[in-house]
Amino acid sequence: MENLDLIFFYHLDKAIKTYRQFAQEKLKENGFDITIDQWLVLKAVSENQDINHNDLADAVFKDKASVTRIIELLVKGRYLKSEVHPDSGRKRKLTVTKKANSLLVAIRPLVLQNRRTALKNISSEEIIIAEKVLKRIALNCKKR
Repeated sequence: MENLDLIFFYHLDKAIKTYRQFAQEKLKENGFDITIDQWLVLKAVSENQDINHNDLADAVFKDKASVTRIIELLVKGRYLKSEVHPDSGRKRKLTVTKKANSLLVAIRPLVLQNRRTALKNISSEEIIIAEKVLKRIALNCKKR
């Protein structure tokens, strides 16, 4: 049987989880009251105010039920407004609040610092190669 330490995807998963734990800890240390997943949802909605629920779930790599719970927490925390969509009574229109915009601006330096820390001693050439490899893996595994 293959040793875990020899499996590429083991190291990939470990890197992602370690980074998420690190980033979440930094948010908490710096007094931010949201999770990484909540930040992702806010960021995605702020970049596309017309994003629908399915596309939002795809954008943040979460299932629809998880995104629904995250949205409910963000609405409760007054980071998002959720209203009936003007074009369809079954859809919801999400709007980022001023509080959320202020949070996204305040959090940005920390996000950039977290990335710098994680990518320390990794050259831009290595990053380009890693991005190509990761995109190829995603393409190889995409549903056809």
